[in-house]
Amino acid sequence: MLIEPGKLLAQINSPADLKQFRKDQLVQICEELRQYIIDSVSVYGGHFGASLGVVELTVALHYVLNTPSDQLIWDVGHQAYGHKILTGRREKFHTNRLYKGISGFPKRKESEYDAFGVGHSSTSISAALGMAMASKYKGDELKQHVAVIGDGSMTGGMAFEAMNHAGVSDTNMIIVLNDNCMSIDPNVGALRDYLTDITTSQTYNRFKDDLWRILGKFSKFGSSAQEVISKVEGAVKSALLNQSNLFESLNLRYFGPVDGHDVNHLVEVMNDLKKIPGPKILHCLTVKGKGYDLAEKDQTKWHAPGKFDKITGEIAKKVYDTPQPPKYQDVFGHTLVELAEENDNIMGITPAMPSGSSMNIMMKAMPDRAFDVGIAEQHAVTFSAGLATQGMKPFCNIYSTFMQRAYDQVVHDVCLQNLPVVFCLDRAGFAGADGPTHHGAYDLAYFRCIPNLVVAAPMNEEELRNMMYSASIYDGPYSIRYPRGQGVMADWRKPMREIATGQGRIVQEGEDVAILTLGHIGNYAVDACEQLAEEGLHPAHYDMRFVKPLDGELLHEVFGKFKKVITVEDGCLMGGFGSAVLEWMMDHDYQAQVKRLGIPDAVIEHGTQLELHKECGMDKDGIAQAIRTLAAPVAAKH
Repeated sequence: MLIEPGKLLAQINSPADLKQFRKDQLVQICEELRQYIIDSVSVYGGHFGASLGVVELTVALHYVLNTPSDQLIWDVGHQAYGHKILTGRREKFHTNRLYKGISGFPKRKESEYDAFGVGHSSTSISAALGMAMASKYKGDELKQHVAVIGDGSMTGGMAFEAMNHAGVSDTNMIIVLNDNCMSIDPNVGALRDYLTDITTSQTYNRFKDDLWRILGKFSKFGSSAQEVISKVEGAVKSALLNQSNLFESLNLRYFGPVDGHDVNHLVEVMNDLKKIPGPKILHCLTVKGKGYDLAEKDQTKWHAPGKFDKITGEIAKKVYDTPQPPKYQDVFGHTLVELAEENDNIMGITPAMPSGSSMNIMMKAMPDRAFDVGIAEQHAVTFSAGLATQGMKPFCNIYSTFMQRAYDQVVHDVCLQNLPVVFCLDRAGFAGADGPTHHGAYDLAYFRCIPNLVVAAPMNEEELRNMMYSASIYDGPYSIRYPRGQGVMADWRKPMREIATGQGRIVQEGEDVAILTLGHIGNYAVDACEQLAEEGLHPAHYDMRFVKPLDGELLHEVFGKFKKVITVEDGCLMGGFGSAVLEWMMDHDYQAQVKRLGIPDAVIEHGTQLELHKECGMDKDGIAQAIRTLAAPVAAKH
């Protein structure tokens, strides 16, 4: 279905085209851009509310800035759909997040207008500061560097580290704080309350515009006047707010709050800020989902709703004749509550992903025992470690790709102290349409090298429950990884039992070739074995369950019996499960032909999980073909 743009938007293929329009036409352009996003996402799916909330800001920035020479960084890419549409990708926008199509996030190799690749939050200020510092070094003082950061991303410690540096940098950069009180779920913490205080201070808001106008008249008197202006601004703002302004305290000149949906006022403000030297922050108030009533009312649901009827708001759902398996995340959420009902020491922790991880189930059932700590993975891990020192049993749920951000804390604060923290890594393996910034490709490799840490992966929902129960009674660090999406068992709520640490299992006896799998990807091997049975091939299949510790007894059986072995994992081949098996084989003086299937040493782009598994040769057909290839010489000898 071809999405037709409005008559003004149809004429815009670059920011240069946008600048040809009169300022009084910008409101209509915003209306057309917002409608184009609604039309496109309703038909093709994707992120929704965040980009609707920054339509006016997007138009104003590209109208005022000289992009791509001026550097514009979005934090994160959920809010950059309008940016993509205005920068030459409107005609390709229907391929957004589809296999071989454009990325759902800004991506440097996709467009010169994407100044920095962004998929994880809280990176924009650091990146913009680095760019601004480089421009200062090269003498390009007029170049603008703008970081657009959501207030949810401000809860990440990296943003504070960057602001701390920016305040003493004397660089030409603007931080635009998109304040809508939301990330995916509602924001939490003291920063949210602080921004609310600024926003609702009526005295401050009545006075601030007059203050800027008065001080602006003195700016023509040069640098000495600028110093006086800066001091007066800081003093008056602090007095009006009855507290020290956080941003001013970091030597960032604070402006706002302003209406983030008044495009003409935004243009005026941005033009003024371009003339003010040094680092500064513009506080914009926006509404996530602006312009689509249902998205404004239920912002979490409409963060990424998938395809929907834009008239009725009905979100498309598949209808099945039989009960379907649940999502792994929901199995985690319900199982955690069951365990917590039996064990008063169990607590749940997630960094800003209560809905995405289904931690919200425990947060609703046991609000005093489940915590959303904001977009702060490092804090989530060490907070969990602190709980563990006091006899608690924390289940810390972090997406695999975001766990990368807390690696030192896992090593230093949990594993070196051998504390009983359970890490549940959601979205392990390919994350689908979110692409390489969200693929959980590396956790098997970066976790299995850490002392004291158990590394496990369930093949189905029952195994996940058993591993969670086993972890709850294990006295040490324990990691469980599982993929995005559905499992394979409609009847999944089985009684839980302990799995001995490091114990694998035999799925199918066989001959000639042994398949060793880890995690959910093993279900492809089951399908491949069924397919090959019709061809007269009967490989053995072992679900190893653990990459650390490996089941030595099972591996002795495998390498004592088979000279042809295939390993399959939904993780990187370098240093992962297959590498662990090879190391074990060499250490125990076995010799065998081993074929490893998994994610190669390359950046794998976005697409459905099945499309990406197929690309990497680890889907059902890829596994079957690998078995045929290995089995062929054996069959020839027979």
